[in-house]
Amino acid sequence: MNIIRHIPNTITSMNLLCGVLGVICVFSGESDTAFLLMLLAAICDFFDGFSARALNAYSSVGKELDSLADLVSFGLLPSLMLYRVMMVMSPDAGLLCYIPLLIVMASALRLAKFNTDDRQSENFLGLATPASAMICGSLTYYILKDQNSFLTVWASGKVFVPLVSAILSVLMISELPMFSMKIKKGTQKNTPLYRMRISFVGAMAVSAVLVLLLGLNWSMIVLLVFVLYIIINVIGVLTTKK
Repeated sequence: MNIIRHIPNTITSMNLLCGVLGVICVFSGESDTAFLLMLLAAICDFFDGFSARALNAYSSVGKELDSLADLVSFGLLPSLMLYRVMMVMSPDAGLLCYIPLLIVMASALRLAKFNTDDRQSENFLGLATPASAMICGSLTYYILKDQNSFLTVWASGKVFVPLVSAILSVLMISELPMFSMKIKKGTQKNTPLYRMRISFVGAMAVSAVLVLLLGLNWSMIVLLVFVLYIIINVIGVLTTKK
């Protein structure tokens, strides 16, 4: 029995476990802890692919397991976090409280499409589920940690969280071209795609500096980074079409 070939699947299983524990935390009223578990799941999601490539331990089981883990950690968990925000901040919103559950449905469709679409071997069509989850998780965490922020005021209304949920759901199942954050060897420079990636790295650095200078909660860095990721990709598509 070759133990090495089971290492990637073990790491993927840890991703799944983090997602399940995060769901438990949400129902226990500990959404801040749930976000930290989401971040840990994202780290596992990175290292399972890294270890699979490093150890040459690819498997069809691992591919399916990865999607199942991602659906829980980056689909179900973020949708429940935003649902919890609605129930706490706007309990009188009625059916609007359930709009965030669209995220888990869109995530399932997104992951199914990704597994069967050979056009997404290097870059993406539509927003990746981890990116969507990071926006949901960091938004929830920031609202919980800074009750006086403008985001808390917006979240206390009946429109903001459902609107964010609907936009993220549409982006996940869309055909919008979005670059992968992983820059592989041999990537050609002086291309629009390469310039977009460099712009994104610069935006990440500027966001981190601004958040630290303004004394904002660290989760705002995560929120800004992934919102800027979407904006840069949208601008890239619009400028390419001209």
